[in-house]
Amino acid sequence: MSLAISLSPASDVPIFRQIMQQVHRAVSVGRLSVGEQLPAVRVLAEELVINPNTVARAYQELIREGVLESRSGRGVFVTERRQIFSAEERTRRLQHAAEQFCHEAILLGSELPQIRTILEAKWKQLQRETHVIETPEERKRK
Repeated sequence: MSLAISLSPASDVPIFRQIMQQVHRAVSVGRLSVGEQLPAVRVLAEELVINPNTVARAYQELIREGVLESRSGRGVFVTERRQIFSAEERTRRLQHAAEQFCHEAILLGSELPQIRTILEAKWKQLQRETHVIETPEERKRK
């Protein structure tokens, strides 16, 4: 298993969200693959020195989002990627992420051409590394 979670207690982001973000990232870049089992709630809580309820909450949210699935008596596993959000919800989430990204870029004094270049380069890099991210053209072909 390739799940190394690093928490920042001083962060404004709640611990359970930090866990969720890192699991999301591990799945999106292929460090965690479909069918791979995550550590048991108690095991991960002990590793991270946090309350097991925090890990359980992160896992439950990831299950609700369709990233993980719970197999009775066996544990929690990465599930096949499926679309559980409506088009409106996907758009809302993407707009939220874009807003956060733009705020950071503005604070750094970036200009739109530089932002586009960096975003396109990162997108292409992740496509090469993961083979998970599909372009709209690839989706149309399916």
